[in-house]
Amino acid sequence: MFRRLAFCIGLLAACGITSAQGPTQWVEGTHYFRVESAHATSTPGKIEVLDVFSYACPACNQFQPILNKLKAALPPSAQMAYLPAAFNTAEDWPVFQRGFLAAQALGIAERSHDAMYDAVWGKGSLAVVDLTSHRVLPQSKLPTIEDLAKFYTGYGVTAAQFLNAANSFSVNSNINRCEAQMRDYQVDSTPTLIVNGKYRLTPQSAGGYLQTIDLVLYLVGRERGG
Repeated sequence: MFRRLAFCIGLLAACGITSAQGPTQWVEGTHYFRVESAHATSTPGKIEVLDVFSYACPACNQFQPILNKLKAALPPSAQMAYLPAAFNTAEDWPVFQRGFLAAQALGIAERSHDAMYDAVWGKGSLAVVDLTSHRVLPQSKLPTIEDLAKFYTGYGVTAAQFLNAANSFSVNSNINRCEAQMRDYQVDSTPTLIVNGKYRLTPQSAGGYLQTIDLVLYLVGRERGG
């Protein structure tokens, strides 16, 4: 597990170093991939840029500052949205998926987004790895939904309100929806971006961090007819 995490972080660092040397022409099937069956988006009237992520994913944490730059660069016709992944149970992803969806239902997900990454990878109050050895913590020491509830009390909700939302029918339904979308989009790694339910890409397929911004803006422009 440690070797996989180290490889992942190293690969992302390499992407950042080479990001200024990206391609001048985007090739479908190489830099981005058409989704076999276009999916309805959750941002009516806007071109959706969907971030498939997990707070417990080290690569997503590395990518988050670039994602914030991308969000700021989007034209008014486009909007960022988020899809929490849960396929890595060993690193507590299902708990963070449920937590994000509960925060979203309570209207506090975006305000707390960067702070949650910091709690996992910076301050370490919700860490999933030992921040010194980078080894994944044993299951008994991974954050629980109750631990996440304590974090979200800093955003104007009580722990009881958060836990009620986390265990609600609505959140359980949204978990099933997320899993269906992951299958439809053929997502097998994070971070992955889906543009308007039609195109899938990753920082690796784009050729680097900065190229990811350029490629997404290209695809958004294509959807606008520009």
